[in-house]
Amino acid sequence: MVDEKKLRQWGTNVIDVERNALDNLYQYVDSSEFASACNLILECTGKVIVMGMGKSGHIGNKISATLASTGTPAFFVHPGEASHGDLGVLSENDIILAISNSGEAGEILTLMPVIKRMGLPIIAVTGKPESTMAKHSVVHLCIEVPEEACPLGLAPTSSTTATLVMGDALAVALLQARGFTKDDFALSHPGGSLGRKLLLKVSDVMHKGSELPLVSHNICITDALYEISKKGLGMTAVIDDKATLVGIFTDGDLRRVIDAQVDLSKTPIADVMSKGCVTISDGVLAAEALKVMDEKDINGLIVIDENNSPIGALNMLDMVKAGVI
Repeated sequence: MVDEKKLRQWGTNVIDVERNALDNLYQYVDSSEFASACNLILECTGKVIVMGMGKSGHIGNKISATLASTGTPAFFVHPGEASHGDLGVLSENDIILAISNSGEAGEILTLMPVIKRMGLPIIAVTGKPESTMAKHSVVHLCIEVPEEACPLGLAPTSSTTATLVMGDALAVALLQARGFTKDDFALSHPGGSLGRKLLLKVSDVMHKGSELPLVSHNICITDALYEISKKGLGMTAVIDDKATLVGIFTDGDLRRVIDAQVDLSKTPIADVMSKGCVTISDGVLAAEALKVMDEKDINGLIVIDENNSPIGALNMLDMVKAGVI
């Protein structure tokens, strides 16, 4: 086995080298070139087409995904595939974000004549300001690093980290410039937990219509229990003769009634229901409903309209099924 101390030292050395690389990157982000790249993208009416080969391609894929999810339409196009038809994705309003640490990636340079002929501006991200790609670009973003974390100086490590951070800096600066909000973010992430929390409303998850447990205040407890069992939410809303909510009866209330040896077949539900129950409106976010249940230490909520009439109900299980929890 390799000595544990050496393994830890090699690992922490990588962090030290890459931290130094990011310190060096600061000057390139805090520059007129960075601001020019942001403004060029903000003025773009098409897409940002990201290109990169090898490790730069993997980083480029992530950068394009981050841009797309934060308000900047972006696609990754593999330079090798682009030469065999994928270049057809380009339109006259697009911008090219070309990534290569050396600035001499042959697959990208091969595409330059076509890109130039289409008149598309190129933002080059390289570690060599004098490289061919840098010279072909409208804006050059430098990601030069003092050294790679690989002791052989061969495997892209510090340089790919610097490229990734440069991409994140671009995406976040653009996000803030566009006034991109949490709601905007949720619209591009409807399948994720964050999207569900920011998009789903109570009306999307509540039980309504025939699924809503609802009884009159003058029926007996036994009849109310039948409604609770039938609807399967562990509770029922109780209304008066004007269909106004006057209370709620839950499984917890039932246990207290049984302990008190109340006659279930003769006692009106109005005598044992919980009055002044916690309610919510259907336009509230489901995540807010969950917060209310957590704060009040309850498992369900009755949803009411502007006339204080029940229109829905939901419980913790509904939140789990909807992915809000």
